[in-house]
Amino acid sequence: MTLKETLGLSTAAIVLVSTAIYGDKVVSRQARTDRVTVIYWEKWTGDEAKEMRKVVDAFNRSQNRIFVQYLSISGVDTKTMLATAGGNPPDVAGIWLENLYEFSDANALTDLTKMAKANNIGRDYYIKNYWDPLNYQGGLWALPSTPASIALHVRPDLLPSDVNTPATFPKTIEGLDALVDRVSKKKPNGDLEMAGFLPSNPGWWNWSWGVYFGGSLFDGQNLTLDSKENVRAFDWVASYAKRFGSKEVQSFQSGFGTFASPQDPFMEGKVATELNGVWKANYIRVYKKDLPWFAVPFPYPKDRPDLEGHSNLSQDVLTIPRGAKHPKEAFEFIAYVQTLEVMEGLCSGHGKNSPLAVVTEHFFKNHQNKYIRLFDQLARSPKAFSPPAIGILPQVRDELNVAFQEVSTEQKKPKDALHDAQVRMMALWDTYRSQVLNK
Repeated sequence: MTLKETLGLSTAAIVLVSTAIYGDKVVSRQARTDRVTVIYWEKWTGDEAKEMRKVVDAFNRSQNRIFVQYLSISGVDTKTMLATAGGNPPDVAGIWLENLYEFSDANALTDLTKMAKANNIGRDYYIKNYWDPLNYQGGLWALPSTPASIALHVRPDLLPSDVNTPATFPKTIEGLDALVDRVSKKKPNGDLEMAGFLPSNPGWWNWSWGVYFGGSLFDGQNLTLDSKENVRAFDWVASYAKRFGSKEVQSFQSGFGTFASPQDPFMEGKVATELNGVWKANYIRVYKKDLPWFAVPFPYPKDRPDLEGHSNLSQDVLTIPRGAKHPKEAFEFIAYVQTLEVMEGLCSGHGKNSPLAVVTEHFFKNHQNKYIRLFDQLARSPKAFSPPAIGILPQVRDELNVAFQEVSTEQKKPKDALHDAQVRMMALWDTYRSQVLNK
C-alpha cells in the first residue's frame, strides 16, 4: 500500500487534477493591494458558519495589515490534503481533531510550536485534555476553534419520579440498563414505541464504547481493538439488540428524523435518554425550546467506579497547511481566535464549552446551555478522553463502525467482530508504520 492509498488518495493523477480544480476555483487569492490576504477554509455551514464569520469580520476590522478571506468548504479535510499536495493550500484550514495525525504524518501541516511560544500561547492557557491531543510526535499541529464534551441527555418527563433528576438518575451502566427495561414501550403489535436508551442513537462515537468500559484502542505501539474491555463494551451493545430485537431496532430507527429538526428522536420522545454533545441544547432551543431535559455524565460500569465522570471529548481545530503562502499572518489570525473574549464568544455562539483553562462567570451565566458547567467539568475530568493519536484513526473509526453494525444486527458475536477488526487494522497499521512512518 502506498502513502497515497493509506491516506485515501488513490493516484497522483487524482491529486494533481483535483488540486487544479480546487486550487483555481477555491483558493482564489484576489489579494487586496492594501493588505495581505489570508485564505481560510472552514467546514461549517448555517449558524455555525455565521458565528465564525463574526470573528473573521471583527479581526479584519481590528487591524489594517491582514484581510482574512473566509470560505465555507464541504469536504474540507480531503480538499485541504489535495490542495496541499498540489502546492496551493489555504493559509488556514479548519479541520477535525481526528484528521490531525494523518495530516501530520503526511507532512501536510506546519508545526506551530515556535509561533505559539512567541505569542505566549502554551499548555497552561488551555484545559489539559484539549491541549495535549494537539501535540503529536514532538510538534504542535493545531489550536482549538471550538471543542465539546459529551454527556447523557435525559428526558425527565419520560422517566419515573424516583430517577428523573440529575441527583437521582442511575450512576452505573447496570442502573441505566435496568431503567431502560422499566420505561421502554412496545406497541400492541410488538413494534418498539419508545426506547429508554439505544447505543446506536445517534451512533457517532462507536469507537468510544470500549473506553467507557475502561478499555483503549491503542497502547502506544499496537492497536488493542479486541481487548477484554472492548469486547465487554460490545457485549453490552449486543445486549440491546437482544433486548429489543435487532430488526425491530432497525425498523424503529428508520422512522427517526434528523437531529437538526423537530423530528429528532430525543425531542420527539422516541428515546428517553441519548448520548450527545454540548451542542444538543442549541437544537433543543431552536426546535423545542420548552422541552424538559437535563444532562449527566454517562454512567460507568458498577465494578469500575474509578471511571466516574468520564466523557468523550471532541475538537474543531485550526491548522496552517504546509506550503501556506502567509503562515505568519495566518497564525496571527489563529492567535486572535484564542483570546479570551473572542473564544468565549465563538464557543457560546456554537453552544459549546470553552477550551481555555480560565472561563469567565459571564460565559457560564449567559450561555444558552443551562448545563454548561457540567460540560466544562467533564472536559477537565482526569477520566475524559479523546480519540487515540494515530495516523490511521479514520480507518480505525470506520472499522469499528462496521464491527458495531455487525454486532447490533447480530451478524457476528462481539468477540469475533472485534477480532476481525483487529486483524484487518493491524495489517494496515504495520504497512502504515513501514511506508509512512518508516518504522
